[in-house]
Amino acid sequence: MSAGDTFPSESRNFIDAQTGVKIRQLTDYKAHSHHLYFTNPGWYDGGKKLLFGSDRCNRTNLFSLGLESGEITQVTDLEPARADFLFSSLNPLRDEVYFWHERFLVALDLKTLQTRKLYRVPDGYAVNMTNVTADGQYVCTGIYEDLSMRFAVDLLHGYVGFEAYWEAKPHSQIIRINTDDGSAEVVFEEDYWIGHVNTSPKHPHIITYCHEGPWHKVDHRIWGLDMNDGRNWKIRPTEAGDQAGHEYWLADGEHIGYHGHYENGERFYGSIRYDNSEKIESSFSGESMHFHSNNLNFIVGDGGRDHPHLLLWRFQNGQFEGPRQILTHRGTFQVQQLHVHPRFNPDGNHILFTSDMSGYGQLYLAQTPDFDALAT
Repeated sequence: MSAGDTFPSESRNFIDAQTGVKIRQLTDYKAHSHHLYFTNPGWYDGGKKLLFGSDRCNRTNLFSLGLESGEITQVTDLEPARADFLFSSLNPLRDEVYFWHERFLVALDLKTLQTRKLYRVPDGYAVNMTNVTADGQYVCTGIYEDLSMRFAVDLLHGYVGFEAYWEAKPHSQIIRINTDDGSAEVVFEEDYWIGHVNTSPKHPHIITYCHEGPWHKVDHRIWGLDMNDGRNWKIRPTEAGDQAGHEYWLADGEHIGYHGHYENGERFYGSIRYDNSEKIESSFSGESMHFHSNNLNFIVGDGGRDHPHLLLWRFQNGQFEGPRQILTHRGTFQVQQLHVHPRFNPDGNHILFTSDMSGYGQLYLAQTPDFDALAT
C-alpha cells in the first residue's frame, strides 16, 4: 500500500434496531480507523471527501474517502510509520492538511499528495492539537515540556500521567506557523499545561486554549487569546465550585460551546461569545464525555462509557429538551482513537462518529433524525 492507491468502497447501510435511525458504515477493515478529533472537521473538496486515519497493514496512514462512491484513497506513505492523525487539521481555503510526523509538522497537498516539512518541534517538547486560522495563513498548536523521563506518560492510551502532568506545571507555548514558508513564532507561553488550541472559524487572530488537567483542580479551563496583541482572558469565568470545559467553536466562529456542572452537581450546557457576551446557559439532563453542535439548537453527545448511545438534545424556549437516544454505538472508549467523538457535518443533516462495535474502530455516518420522532 502506498500514497495514491485506491480501494473499493467498504460501505454498508443498516438501521438501528431500537430507534430506526439510518446508519452508513463508511469503513470495514480489520484494523482501527478513526476520524479527526471532534473540534477538527475532516470534510474537504466541497464536502465530497472525508479524511480519516487508519492502521492498515500494520502501519498508520491518512486516507481519504469519497462520500458518494465510498472509494478510499491512501494519501500518505510514511516511514517510519508512526504519526498521529487524530490531531490533524485542514486548511479552510485550500485542500491541504497538516499533521505531526516524528518531530515535524507536515503539510500535505491533497490533490498532488506532495508533502512539505513546515516546522520542527524543539527537543524536549511534546506536541498536541493543530488548528488552522480562518484565513488559511497559519497552523496554530500548543507544545509543552516532555516530562516522560520524570514519570510514566501515555496520554492517548488511558490518560496515564494526566494528573502528574497538571501538578508539574510544564512550560507550554502556543506556536503560530505560516502555512506557506513554515516561519514560526511563539504567541503565548507560560508555566502551566496548555492544551486544545482551537482557532475561530471566522476571526483569524482569535483562538481558544485550555489549562489542561482535572477539571476540579485547574485554576480555570477555557481561555481566549488575541494573537494580534497577546491579550489573554478567561472565557465563561467560573464561580467557586463550578466546572466548565470540552469547549469548541460553533460554526459561526463567534460563539463557543461548553458543558459542565455547578457546585451543587447540577449539569449545565451553554454557549458564549469569545468576549464573554451573549451567554446562554441552562440546566442539562443526561451525560456524555464529548458533545458537538453547529449551533445551540441541537447537541449530540456520545453517552459516555456507561451509556454507549448517541444522544440528542434540543434547545427550545430557553431550555434543553432530552436527551433522546439516536442509536446504540457500543463504543468502548479504550484509547483516544476509539473515542466516539460525534460531530455534525457542516449541513447538520448527518452525524459522524467512530465506534469499535464490530471489534475494530470504524467510521459511521448517521442520518440526523427528527427530534420529535425519537422516543422520550
